[in-house]
Amino acid sequence: MCRQNEPDPGLCSSPGNDSGQLDIEQPGHLEAYLRSTGRVSPHEPLAVRRLAGGVSNRTMLVDLAGGEKWVVKQGLAKLRVAVDWFSDPVRVHREALAMQWLSRSLPHGIVPTFLFEDRAHHLLAMQFVPEPHDNWKTLLLSRPVDSQHFRQFGEMLGLIHRRGYEQRVDLPQELHDQSLFESLRLEPYYAFTSQQVPEAAAFLGGLLDRTRARHDTFVHGDFSPKNILVHHGRLILLDHEVAHVGDPAFDIGFSLTHLLSKAHHRVDRRAGFARAANQYWIAYRQSLGVVPWQVGFEDRAVQHTLGCLLARVAGRSPVEYLQEANRSRQQQAVLGLLLKPPRTIAELIPAFLQRV
Repeated sequence: MCRQNEPDPGLCSSPGNDSGQLDIEQPGHLEAYLRSTGRVSPHEPLAVRRLAGGVSNRTMLVDLAGGEKWVVKQGLAKLRVAVDWFSDPVRVHREALAMQWLSRSLPHGIVPTFLFEDRAHHLLAMQFVPEPHDNWKTLLLSRPVDSQHFRQFGEMLGLIHRRGYEQRVDLPQELHDQSLFESLRLEPYYAFTSQQVPEAAAFLGGLLDRTRARHDTFVHGDFSPKNILVHHGRLILLDHEVAHVGDPAFDIGFSLTHLLSKAHHRVDRRAGFARAANQYWIAYRQSLGVVPWQVGFEDRAVQHTLGCLLARVAGRSPVEYLQEANRSRQQQAVLGLLLKPPRTIAELIPAFLQRV
């Protein structure tokens, strides 16, 4: 039996295979791995099943005999989307690093408990969030808007950005590497979209240059409702593999895009989404407090929102719930706004919704 973090040779890497011979989605592979590495005893009963939803990882639920549950993720080199999209599977180790920093820096329970990682097989494990819980994206698409959730969402991000700035000298050096942010966000969102929508190429090219130049604080990079679980009214943040030190305005633009795209999709609840998006922004600013990089920050947040709104209908990862006609409408709305961009979030929200 292998020691912790020392895989069984029979499961180890083979040339040209990013994750070795271990594919945790294959029947029996994950169970054999957990037993051979000593993380589960040879005779302890367990059940393993696949979790749906992710495009960049294999994700499995391990149900142990004593009632404990783990989520095990393994990075994919080629993401599960319609167009070719590649990213280094070592990003799961960026997620492990970010989880540990967030756990130390935020109130208990905002992120799941990190358990272990294995660099030979590009996987990590964390505690399963206790049930009952719901995915916030699913709730937003199916139920009336809960304003308290949006306030929590803003307070959470404001606290992350503030703590990242306060602890900037102690942030792990690996977080200063933006290569994963480049391959998972900047290239598929801004660079690829500029090729698909030439009218926006100058705007997106400038946004790329300005984003790459900033190193203000800890940036989550994937801050959206799909990565939030709601457990007894509290929001729990998941999926930290794009974390880096960079421009916090990206997190605002990325997250507002999800809210505004849902407002576009759900016409019957558009007014509620608009109010909630404003509440989110206000809660964020209050939680953030005063930081040195605030000059020009809201303007950059507006630009990132416009860039992401366009990318989510013309980039490598289009929003799945918008039909083709709505995607075209959203693209034209953004192109119209680029002619004279709003200067504030409060101006942007109604301006976008009026155009769609």
